[in-house]
Amino acid sequence: MVNIDAVKTYLQQLQDSICADLAGLDGGAEFKEESWVREEGGGGRSRVLTDGAVFEKGGVNFSHVTGASMPGSATAHRPELAGRSFEAMGVSLVIHPLNPRVPTTHMNVRFFVAKKEGEEPIWWFGGGYDLTPYYGYEEDCQQWHQVAKDACEGFAGDLYSKYKKWCDEYFYLKHRDEPRGVGGLFFDDLNELGFEESFRFLRAVGDSFVPAYGPIVERRREESYGEREREFQLYRRGRYVEFNLVFDRGTLFGLQSGGRTESILMSLPPLVRWVYGYEPEEGSEEARLYTDFLIHRDWVNWSA
Repeated sequence: MVNIDAVKTYLQQLQDSICADLAGLDGGAEFKEESWVREEGGGGRSRVLTDGAVFEKGGVNFSHVTGASMPGSATAHRPELAGRSFEAMGVSLVIHPLNPRVPTTHMNVRFFVAKKEGEEPIWWFGGGYDLTPYYGYEEDCQQWHQVAKDACEGFAGDLYSKYKKWCDEYFYLKHRDEPRGVGGLFFDDLNELGFEESFRFLRAVGDSFVPAYGPIVERRREESYGEREREFQLYRRGRYVEFNLVFDRGTLFGLQSGGRTESILMSLPPLVRWVYGYEPEEGSEEARLYTDFLIHRDWVNWSA
């Protein structure tokens, strides 16, 4: 039996715990909350941290919205949903650190119900998380993927391999012919496990985010950097903007469904730069990002 209230309670608690953990990691700033109401139905809580000691900008949003018909971003790959009303809720976050040695990260967990009079509701879970370093460290990538793999243990099937591959394919900039980062997990349309197991998997992914990201922040936050590293970080942030505005399904769903624009676009970095025809210096750390990290790798089995 589908328990919408249980999902909503968990997602709100997840937003609370992640904000507390990230504010503790930052140590210099707190999240500011703004509640909002959507005219067509529903609303949410947007929480944003700016100009922290570690995080230049971070947003952790909870939303619960309803609508009379599914937007095009949702029905493009599932045409059977066209014409159905919907109920959608989720937690979505993007963290942009100040230090270029600390990677940017994104996480989203969500639940949808599509309804049509006289028919059984269609429901599913989706989400995942991915890591976008500017300067690569193999041990960080290995730990990130190990935590992701551990979150997938105890469920039927090899979910880590399946959802790592999906993440590698989804977070890919087709017009650049390059991955956005080093991947993680991505899943959608999850209902084949049944409600209880699917919901348990969503919780496993959501609860594993801070254990995956926090140790990386702790390791890299004090590392030195200069103008060169900062400029490269701002250049690479441009890739993040391109993906979110061109390909990201969640961004498109929010805009097409009449969501709150400020909350939807909180994922964008505060500063970014585009450089025409940029090429990294051969043999540099910047070049190594492309050759050693922006490729599909078996990170779990990496060893020093």
